[in-house]
Amino acid sequence: MTSKRNISEYYQLPILDGLELLNAKSHTLDFPFHTHNTFNIALILENTFNIRLEDKDIMVPQGVLSIVHPNEVHATPCDKDLGNSFFTFYVSPEAIKDFNNGEPVFFEDKIIYDQYVFNELYFLSVHFKNNEIDFENRLIAVLKLLVKNYTSVQPIKFATSKLFQSFITETNFESFSLNKTASQFGLNKYKFIRLFKQETGLTPNNYVLLSRIQESKNMLKEGKPIFNTAIDCGFYDLSHFYKNFKRFTGINPLDFQNSFLIK
Repeated sequence: MTSKRNISEYYQLPILDGLELLNAKSHTLDFPFHTHNTFNIALILENTFNIRLEDKDIMVPQGVLSIVHPNEVHATPCDKDLGNSFFTFYVSPEAIKDFNNGEPVFFEDKIIYDQYVFNELYFLSVHFKNNEIDFENRLIAVLKLLVKNYTSVQPIKFATSKLFQSFITETNFESFSLNKTASQFGLNKYKFIRLFKQETGLTPNNYVLLSRIQESKNMLKEGKPIFNTAIDCGFYDLSHFYKNFKRFTGINPLDFQNSFLIK
């Protein structure tokens, strides 16, 4: 009997500036290069997890934490045979700053070996629906401990150069054309792709897709119909929208929307 693959559960809680939770089980689909506007604190539950950054690949063993900073470009290739199981807490950078006297923080290590912190976060990941465990205060306590023991105050530079800043802020991503955009910069498309990736960590197409996904998430949170959202954000049809939404988020648009509409 073949076990089920790529089962993901997504939750959004009204604490810590909008805490998001992703429970991914036997995930075999790769996450392409992308970014989040949150800290990603992941518990690696089954099989070695891979994080691909711009400058290196990191292997994260089962039973430890992995952390990615806000706006840090990363990809997570998954085991095609066994799949990877992990639970991720997406925590607002403002909330993390509050645990450090209002100062921004930087995790020196992407992998954190701390049995107590791992066990506490794992307990919370299993019982977050239980109103009797004081989930919010226990999570705050363990996050404060994580910040105290494993972070430093250091500027984090995941910035874009001025060359592409106007492109990023002014481009209508619903009608994006790679050839047209490259010609506007006086470049052929191959040089444009190379320079854009060099300075942003993402290919133009992935950047555009990620921007569309982010806009679609905002619309879905507001209760806009999924089909309308897909078309308004520049996707060809529902299939194209569902496929790319899941590639970047690990869940489908309906489950994402339901996490906000069903309380």
